[in-house]
Amino acid sequence: MGSVCSAIGNGMNAIIAAIANLLMAIVGAFTVIIVTIFDLILDILCCRCGGPRRRTGRRPPYRQQHPYYGYAY
Repeated sequence: MGSVCSAIGNGMNAIIAAIANLLMAIVGAFTVIIVTIFDLILDILCCRCGGPRRRTGRRPPYRQQHPYYGYAY
């Protein structure tokens, strides 16, 4: 009788684990979709996609720093 109860318990454990894994996969996919949409909206708002950036104002052009020699002039 103990082996029958053990087998039933193991079967129920397997079913519950499968349902939990399915729910985790659904939540993970939902999270990825939400983060992707949020990232796309931020890209559009920050003008990082869709062409070159336009410079406004009178800021000096960006000088790239050399890793060994400092600023390249």
